[in-house]
Amino acid sequence: MIVRMGLLTRRPEVSPAEFRRHWREVHGPLAARLPGLRRYHQNHVVDDRQLAIDHARGPWSIDGISELWFDSEDQMTRALSSVEYQAVARDHQLFVGPTALITAVQNVVVPVDPSAGPLVKRMSILTRKPGLTPEKFKEEWWGFHAEAVSKFPNLMGYTQNLVTGRSLGLGQPAAYEALPIDGMVELWFRSVTDVEAAFRSRAADVSQTHALSFIAEITTFLVETYEVVSAGMSQKSNP
Repeated sequence: MIVRMGLLTRRPEVSPAEFRRHWREVHGPLAARLPGLRRYHQNHVVDDRQLAIDHARGPWSIDGISELWFDSEDQMTRALSSVEYQAVARDHQLFVGPTALITAVQNVVVPVDPSAGPLVKRMSILTRKPGLTPEKFKEEWWGFHAEAVSKFPNLMGYTQNLVTGRSLGLGQPAAYEALPIDGMVELWFRSVTDVEAAFRSRAADVSQTHALSFIAEITTFLVETYEVVSAGMSQKSNP
């Protein structure tokens, strides 16, 4: 399974409240109709502070991050070529400005317990250090770093999204230099207090020291997740 993520910035004439309402109430139902769509989550940015870490931050300023899961890249391509997607693209122009799109494969290090109740979610954009190959970045991130972060106290979930494709706008392929994103982190905790405590822990000292060796920038956001299509509601794939 792959995930397509959109880094969304609202149009300047659209207020944060209007962006949130339109994305949830109008755009969400349109995108939910895409053929082959397995899950669809909207992550509304509620806090863009560099919370609890002092790593160099990138230039990203966004209002939301979409996540759409498909069984394969072929299924995603079919969805983006569908009649249903044409309606999505038209509506996108009404409330979203600059858009960056990434395709990623996921490494679920610590699964989220469905019975855990409401959680605080933190998403982080990662850019690898200059001179480091994508292969070496994956080795360090999915290896030692994944194990180190999994030891954080109070951690309720941890997923790594390794970027395999990039585009700008609604689908123009982008070179790495135009969209220097190598990974997207998803971390879940019970509270902001638990986030801060986790990053003050000995486990965080280990992981953050290691991060300095292979990550140039970490840009963090706290988000509120709205599940438009959950796993149990997934659409059937086209034959």
